[in-house]
Amino acid sequence: MDNRRVATVFGGAGFIGRHIVQRLAKQGFIVRIAGRDTEKAGKLRTLGAVAQIVPVAASVTDEASVARAVAGAEVVINLVGILFERKEGDFARIQAEGAGRVARLAAAAGVRRLVHLSAIGADAASESLYARTKAEGEAAVREAFPAATILRPSVVFGPEDQFFNRFAGLAAVLPIMPVVAGETRFQPVYVGDVADAVMAAIGREDTVGRTYELGGPRAMSMRDVLAFVLEATGRRRMLVDLPDRLVEFQARMGEKLPTPPLTRDQLILLRRDNLVAEGALTLADLGIAPKAVEAIVPAYLARFRRGGVRRAAA
Repeated sequence: MDNRRVATVFGGAGFIGRHIVQRLAKQGFIVRIAGRDTEKAGKLRTLGAVAQIVPVAASVTDEASVARAVAGAEVVINLVGILFERKEGDFARIQAEGAGRVARLAAAAGVRRLVHLSAIGADAASESLYARTKAEGEAAVREAFPAATILRPSVVFGPEDQFFNRFAGLAAVLPIMPVVAGETRFQPVYVGDVADAVMAAIGREDTVGRTYELGGPRAMSMRDVLAFVLEATGRRRMLVDLPDRLVEFQARMGEKLPTPPLTRDQLILLRRDNLVAEGALTLADLGIAPKAVEAIVPAYLARFRRGGVRRAAA
C-alpha cells in the first residue's frame, strides 16, 4: 500500500463523499477522509481493503490540519459546504476562505489534481450569503490552483438525501403539503452521477481548469417535486401555497433553532431557478448520461408508503 496513490477527500464522510470514497478505493487509491468527525469517517473503512481508507482529523478553517491532510496526496477533492451558519461568518470561513486554503496548500504540496465541489447558483453578486461565498470560494480556488476542476451540481438526490426524503417524511405526517416557491425550478442530479463526474475530473486531461454544471435530465418545479413525492409514496395531500410573509416569519423564527428547517438566506435561493446554464459544460461532456429521478427515487421512498417497503413491493 505504501506505493499506492493517495487521495484526500475533505468532507468524504458525507452523503456525496461516501460514493466518491468507494470509487477511489476501487481504483486502488489510499483514501484519506479529512473532516471533523473521524468516528463517522471510520465507518467507511469497509469500503476498501485493510488500511486503505484512513480517517484524518482536519478542518478547512485550520491551516496546519489542512497541510497535514494534503501532504503526499496526488489527488485532493473538496466537498465541504454548509447550508446555514451556526456562527456568524461561517459561510465565509468555510466556503470562501476554507476553499482557498485547501487549494493553496494543495498547490504547495505538489498535488496533481484538485476537484472543488461548488453549486449551481454560485454568484458573487447574489443577495444570498451561501451563493456569494460559493462564488468567492471558486475564485479563491482558481487563483491558488488554476488547473482545478470545479463542479457545480443542482440539488443532489439519492437514498440518503435530505431533499426527496424530507418531503416524503412531511407527507407522511401532515394533512396538507405546504408549498414554498412553487414555481422555482430545479434539475435534480443523482449522487452516483456526481461521484462519477468527480472520477472523470481526476482521470481526464481535458477537465483541467474547467467548470462543469451537473444536472439531471429533467427540470422540475417545486410543485412538480411535491406532486412526484406524493405519487411515489401513495399519499393524497392538497398542495397549499404559503403566503410569503408567513414563510419569512417562519424562516426568521427557525433560524433560532440548532438545525433550522428554513432560513432567510435559503429563501433567497428558493426564489431563483437552480438549472444548468445554457452553454455550460455538463455531465454529457464528461461522458456521463444522467439518471432520471423516476428511475431512482421511488425505490427509496417506498419506506414512506403505508405498509412500508414490503407492501410497496407486493
